[in-house]
Parts: sequence; structure tokens; C-alpha cells
Amino acid sequence: MEKGSSMAEIDTPVANGKVLTGRKVLAIVVSFFAVIITVNLYMASQAIGTFPGLEVKNTYVASQEFDRNRTAQKALGWTLTSTIEGTQLHMSIIDRDGAAVSPDTIEATLGRSTHMRDDQDLTFVRGADGAYVSEVGALAGGNWNLRLKAQAADGTLFQQRIVMYLSGS
Repeated sequence: MEKGSSMAEIDTPVANGKVLTGRKVLAIVVSFFAVIITVNLYMASQAIGTFPGLEVKNTYVASQEFDRNRTAQKALGWTLTSTIEGTQLHMSIIDRDGAAVSPDTIEATLGRSTHMRDDQDLTFVRGADGAYVSEVGALAGGNWNLRLKAQAADGTLFQQRIVMYLSGS
């Protein structure tokens, strides 16, 4: 080292001959975290926008009624089975004696569990065998949920969520 020179004056070049300064390191760190934060914000907005997560409007009221509704539904003794054959959903509801049930009302939605984009409200036609059939169109493979609400003649609400897996494309 020459007389009168200081360590601050010595620049150590990196392999390509450029000097790595504090400003460059700061720019690299800020850019890195900016990318991470941008990706996280995008993913969070997609998660919130595609699945609201709302099951019931008032969870307190729903929790107070849950046991009473479950007991009433179990007392009906109904069993639901459903299959998708081609472009039709076949569903049957039978009582504990094995007889076909004819509820006063049926509301059903078929959709994905992760988003509401593919949801479709179903309209059923009752067949001669007592089973219900609804046109659902050509469905892509994967998990599908049938969310059913049927009301018995005495006013008891029967609710089921049936998870169905379709193989295919």
C-alpha cells in the first residue's frame, strides 16, 4: 500500500470487472422482497376471489340449531345415493324400510368444492322407479359436490353434501 492511501479508496472488482456497491446490494434486496410481496398479494386475491368460504350467514344461530336439526333429520331415516352417468345425475332417496321417498321440495346444487364458477342448480324429474334424474352436461373429471336440501311432508329439512369423484379429463 502506498503512503497516504486509505482502505476506503481500494475497490475490489468482482469477476466481470464491476464493483459491488452498497446501493447495488440494496437494490437486489429490495427487488427480491418486492417480488415476494407481489406474488403473495396476487395469490391472496385469487384465493379470496374464487372461494368466499361462507357456509352460513350467522354461525352463532346455525350452531344453536345444529343439534336439533340433526336429530330431526336422523329421525326421518332417509338415505341418499347418487351417481353420474354420462351427462345425467341419478339420485335416489329411500327411507329405513327401503321405500322411495317423495319429498315436498328438493333443492340441489352440483359444483366444485374450491370455487363457485362451475356451480349449477339442478332440476330433477322423477322416474318410474322413484329415482330422480337431472341433466348436468358433460363434466370435467375431479371432485364434485352435490349439495342437497329436501323437505319432508312434516317440514323437516334433510340436508346432505355428497362428494363424488369423476375420472376423466
